[in-house]
Amino acid sequence: MTLTGYVDNSETRLALHRRTLSVVMASQVFSGAGLAAGVTVGALLAEQMLGASALSGLPAALYTGGSAAAALAVGRLSQRLGRRMGLAAGYAAGALGGAGVVAAAALDSVVLLLTSLLVYGAGTATNLQARYAGADLSSPGRRGRAVSSVLVTTTVGAVIGPNLIASTGRAAEHFGLPALAGPFALAAIAYALAGTILFLLLRPDPLLISRTLHAETAATASASQARGVPAGVIAGAATMILTQLVMVAVMTMTPIHMQAHGHDLAATGLVISLHIAAMYLPSLVTGILVDRLGRVPVAVASGVTLLAAGLVSATAPDDSVPLLALALILLGLGWNLGLVSGTAMITDAAPVETRAKIQGTVDLCIALAGATGGIASGLVMTATSYAALSITGGVLALGVIPFVLSRTRRAAA
Repeated sequence: MTLTGYVDNSETRLALHRRTLSVVMASQVFSGAGLAAGVTVGALLAEQMLGASALSGLPAALYTGGSAAAALAVGRLSQRLGRRMGLAAGYAAGALGGAGVVAAAALDSVVLLLTSLLVYGAGTATNLQARYAGADLSSPGRRGRAVSSVLVTTTVGAVIGPNLIASTGRAAEHFGLPALAGPFALAAIAYALAGTILFLLLRPDPLLISRTLHAETAATASASQARGVPAGVIAGAATMILTQLVMVAVMTMTPIHMQAHGHDLAATGLVISLHIAAMYLPSLVTGILVDRLGRVPVAVASGVTLLAAGLVSATAPDDSVPLLALALILLGLGWNLGLVSGTAMITDAAPVETRAKIQGTVDLCIALAGATGGIASGLVMTATSYAALSITGGVLALGVIPFVLSRTRRAAA
């Protein structure tokens, strides 16, 4: 059936929306494992190969920096060819980067490690961009839940990934590779599977269908661009940029902080897996809150929750795994509140004819914020302490509140 065959057929559109969600959710199970496995040990691998804890935030900076370029590329490719091609290409690049990190660890090549981490970041960018595919065909009153449905399935892989660190490490050693290369091998396989699912099954393409259904808005899209960036786009972008920066900074240094105080990889993997679960698992509830209470109240709650995370992590005893886990759970929850509310704001405000391009540009800014948080986190913690880093991040997250409120008043005016 052609794209136009779906126009004005609400039952077919609903069925297609459900099928799209099912396919994207299936791919997210694998991509979640790929994302979480590398994030957990990236800082440790860099510290091992570079021999300097001050540079242990470099992997997060590199793969979030790489995700910045990939976010823009995936967004533009999706704009031209649809979500299927854009997302599949992004995951293929992420798989290639994961394999490159394994090779770098085997060869003890710092240059190959740094290059591969940049490419590996494409998987992170694509993992986030998949949430937009879930909202392409949803009604405005259910966009929060559509985004959340995609995010929550990432939890399955994201929780499994860090808890496979020990077993993948032993498997890597069995083949004569460093133990820390194991999780990146898992990431490469997981990203490849996620991309294959989307390439084969995401048909017809939800973005192309949505564009056809809203063809009458093509003229108004250019008029909207002439007036400048919509306030809703700016408000959503600000929310996600600040929450991403704070989350990446604190999360990146937590494994280093735990290792420095005698915690083993199993404890570190548990804390990070709980953190990533909190990033995605609350999504179904968050989506309902965004749709019923509104985008702005949930965005404000994200800033407050991140402040609480900073205070708990700063005051937790160094030997307390439960309190560190609580802090990282709050950190993940604050990020989730910001991501879902911010995504809904942008999807509401962006014209459908330029939506994917705008979303890719916003995710570029989010990734750059994560890169900034990753590279700065190691320097800040080395110069001060983990507690100072945590408190600084929590206070910075409160910047969401005045920014979002001011932009919302402008939009209302």
